[in-house]
Amino acid sequence: MAGSSLSDFTGKLHKSQKQISSQESLLTHDNLAKVQRDRQFMSDVLNELMVELQKKNTFQSLLSAVEEDMKKKVQLLDIINREEEGRLKIKALQKQLLDIHKQKTEECERLEELLDYLRVQAQNMRVRTNRQEKFVKSYAEQLVCQGLRLNSHKEKELEDEVRMVQEKTEEENNVHMEMESFLKRQHANLGEKFQFWIQRYEKDMKEKEQEITALKNKRNNSQARIQELSKKCRDMEEVITEDRMEKKYLRTQLEKEQKERDAATKIQAWWRGTLVRRGLGSPKKATKSKSKGGKKGKNKKK
Repeated sequence: MAGSSLSDFTGKLHKSQKQISSQESLLTHDNLAKVQRDRQFMSDVLNELMVELQKKNTFQSLLSAVEEDMKKKVQLLDIINREEEGRLKIKALQKQLLDIHKQKTEECERLEELLDYLRVQAQNMRVRTNRQEKFVKSYAEQLVCQGLRLNSHKEKELEDEVRMVQEKTEEENNVHMEMESFLKRQHANLGEKFQFWIQRYEKDMKEKEQEITALKNKRNNSQARIQELSKKCRDMEEVITEDRMEKKYLRTQLEKEQKERDAATKIQAWWRGTLVRRGLGSPKKATKSKSKGGKKGKNKKK
């Protein structure tokens, strides 16, 4: 009965170890996929944050990303708790193995006590007959050998199982430490990248602000220059307009004076002609006019 129960327990232990190893392999694959998703998620969050800061000057996407990350951390804590339950299960199996080893040791001690008892009985039976003594002795030795062989075989199997469980535990611890170090490195790298992009953003913002200030100063200088030139143009236009008006006024005055002189000349000529025709002028003027007329006639003839 003890041997059958031990074999059943061994089969169950092997089955549970296979289930634990399969769960560990799935957990490792899931964690690697999670690391890749976290990297992509951090890159997307930084890109969205940069776009939002440039367009809206807010960081609401960063707050949303932090909330999502906290939810994921809660899920990761749940996974860690399940992993801790697996460790507790392994410890319970190790304790059960120790109990079985203790039980088998007690069985060996009982077998040794039985052997001593049989030896005593053999010594008592030796008096009766040598054949019975040899038979009992050989039978007892066979029982002891079988029990020892069975116990040694079971102990070896249990030791192998314990060693396999320890190896699995060490492997799990190594994987956990490697994963933890990898996540720390990734977190440090992402932190450095975030600081770099923040510094670069601040530097670009300062440069753009300086450029905007320079453009504003240049625009103000240009506007002042344009206003000054506009004022000079208006002054020159006023001067030109005044000069034109003055020239026009002078030209009008000269035309008027010329017309007045022409009219006065015509009037004087008409009046003189009237006096000459009517003989109302002085003889000197008449002779002068005749002499002038004779000279003019000679000149014409010439």
